[in-house]
Amino acid sequence: MASGFFALLDDISVLMDDVVTMSKITTKKTAGILGDDLAVNAEKASGFVSSRELPVLWAITKGSFLNKLIILPIAFLLSAFLPWVVTVILLLGAIYLAFEGAEKIYEYFVPHKHEAHTVKSEGLSKADILNLEKKKIKSAIITDFILSVEIVIIALGTVIEKPLLTQILVVTIVAIIATVGVYGIVALIVRMDDLGLRLVQMSNGNKNGLHFIGKLLVNALPLIIKSLSVIGTIALLLVAGGIFVHNIEYFHHFLETWPSILRDFVIGLGVGILALIVFKLVKGFVKYLKKDK
Repeated sequence: MASGFFALLDDISVLMDDVVTMSKITTKKTAGILGDDLAVNAEKASGFVSSRELPVLWAITKGSFLNKLIILPIAFLLSAFLPWVVTVILLLGAIYLAFEGAEKIYEYFVPHKHEAHTVKSEGLSKADILNLEKKKIKSAIITDFILSVEIVIIALGTVIEKPLLTQILVVTIVAIIATVGVYGIVALIVRMDDLGLRLVQMSNGNKNGLHFIGKLLVNALPLIIKSLSVIGTIALLLVAGGIFVHNIEYFHHFLETWPSILRDFVIGLGVGILALIVFKLVKGFVKYLKKDK
């Protein structure tokens, strides 16, 4: 009886060691999406009245947890009964990531008007402001759902050959890290300028260390958000390229002599450009049909 108990403990120890190892690998695989998730949510959680930033961010965080609760069971069921569908979704997700990365580069070189994201409170009632906040929260949760699907599928694709219990533990851990880590960092980022302003006020107009640090934090916020956007774009293309290389035989042998990071980026960018061209053509065709009517 005792030997059976210790054998069980040994099995649990091996399982947990495997889970920890695979969680580290999977977290690295999903780092590109996490970077993009961080950049997107830092942008969406900013622009509110200072006192409303954290409540809005908390509402988005709760929505993100709900997204994971919806996505995870579906992903595990697919892995158990239709594992090939996970690969299909993974490749479709990679095309979307490549498209998103290419679109961001296109928008940088071909600027166009964007909708204003700041919630303006001037001349609006409290009810109107809350309605605007709800719309922005809803938009952020929808975006989070898309990114959460990508994170979960990429994580699942990394451990798809492992036993189902290992898959459930690893992917769940990654999903929790993704939510807590991303939104925890976003909370720190969106409060940077408030902390900086407080330090400037504490300096009482003197050009001392508090004043310098405060000004640095205030000025650094927009730069950090822009930097995250650039890093997230590069990471999107690298992640997409890596998925194509590991799941499509042709890409696996494409540019074999190149460094893997450069090869993944080129493949991701190439597929992204093709996806963007197709999207623009379809969009233009639909617009032409509407005009014709």
